[in-house]
Amino acid sequence: MTAQTDGPARRDLSVYIHVPFCAVRCGYCDFNTYTATELGGGGSQAEYPANAMREMDLTLAADRAAGYDYGQVSTVFFGGGTPTLLPADDLVAMLSHLRTLIPLADDAEVTTEANPDSVSRASLSRLADGGITRVSFGMQSAVPSVLRTLDRTHDPERVPQAVAWAREAGLSVSLDLIYGTPGETLADVETSVKAALACGVDHMSAYSLIIEGNTAMARQLRRGELEAPDPDDMADKYELVDDLASADGLSWYEVSNWARTEEQRSRHNLAYWRGRDWWGIGPGAHRHRDGLRAWNLKHPSRYAAAMTDGSLPVADSEVLSDEDRLLERIMLELRIVDGLSVDEVPEETRPQLAVHRDRGHLDADALAAGRAVLTRQGRLLADAVIRDLVP
Repeated sequence: MTAQTDGPARRDLSVYIHVPFCAVRCGYCDFNTYTATELGGGGSQAEYPANAMREMDLTLAADRAAGYDYGQVSTVFFGGGTPTLLPADDLVAMLSHLRTLIPLADDAEVTTEANPDSVSRASLSRLADGGITRVSFGMQSAVPSVLRTLDRTHDPERVPQAVAWAREAGLSVSLDLIYGTPGETLADVETSVKAALACGVDHMSAYSLIIEGNTAMARQLRRGELEAPDPDDMADKYELVDDLASADGLSWYEVSNWARTEEQRSRHNLAYWRGRDWWGIGPGAHRHRDGLRAWNLKHPSRYAAAMTDGSLPVADSEVLSDEDRLLERIMLELRIVDGLSVDEVPEETRPQLAVHRDRGHLDADALAAGRAVLTRQGRLLADAVIRDLVP
C-alpha cells in the first residue's frame, strides 16, 4: 500500500475493539464469538487485553510506516461478544492504552456493548470513571417466550435496573431490540418497544431477525421446529417500532436506528456508514483506511499466536476499486436520514431516482434539493432501491 498523497496529514480515527467472549452462544448469532469452553491456546479472556493492546501498537506502527497518522480518536466501540464479561478494569486499561498512542477527542464517544446480566452498579461506575461514555444493552425483547426462542438468558426485568445504574453512573444508554423472532406477535413487539421506551433511553436500535445458515436457529428451521419469518409480517413490525419510537420523541436516522436528539445518534456507526477510517482490533475484526480493507484472523488462539510472534494478525486484505467504493457509498449513505447526494448516483442509473420518487420510496422535496432520502416505505424496500441505483 502506498503512502497517502492527498487529504489531511493527520486524520480522525474510529476504533472498534472486538471482545469475542460470550457466556452462552445464542441460537441466532453468527458473530465471531466463543464461550469459555471453546477456547484455548492463548486465547483466554485473561490474556485478551494485553493482546489487544499489542495489536494497537503494531497497527499504529504499520500505518505510520505507510505514511498515515491520526490527529485524534473520535469514537471507540467495544463490541462482541459481550465485552462486559471482562472486568471493567480491563476495558478501561485498553482505552487508556489507546489514549497513550493517539489522543482521544475531548468529546470522544466511547461505547461498550453489554448484556443486562453482565453488569453491576459498581462495574458501570468504574467504566464511566475510566472514560466510557455510552453503553448499548442487548435487550432484544421484553417477552420471556421470545427471549427463550433467541436463547437469551437474561431476565427482562433486569433491563430497567441496568439502565438505571448506567444513568446513575452518567452514561448515555442505547437499547438493542430484535423483531421477527419465530412465534413473536405484533403484541409482543409492542410490549418490547414500550418497555424499552419506558426506560427513557436516548437511543434505540431495532433489527429484523436474519437467520444465517450456520446457526442453531437455522438448523431448527430446517428440522421444521420453527417457522421462517414472513416478510409482510416483518414490515408490519418495523412500522410498529417506528410509530412507537416516533410517538415517544425518537427520530430515525438510519434504517434500524432511532435517537432522541441528533447529538445522541451513534457517531461510531455513522463513521462506518460514511466510509471513514477505523481500526478493527481483536479476533476477526475488520479495519478500513482510505479504501484499504483488512480483516484479522478469526480464532482467538490464532490471533494470540500472532501477537506472541509480534506480527499483525491480518488474515487478508483488499484495496477497494473506485467502483466498489461507489457501490458501498450508495449502499450505506442511502440508509441514513441525510441520504445520498444525487451527484453520487451514476448517470446511467440516475433516472431510477424519479422512478422511486414516483413509487413513494424517495422523498420528493429532498430529491428536488439534490439528495436521495428514503421515505418510510422506502426504508422497507431499501435493498431494492439500492439495487436500482447501482450500475
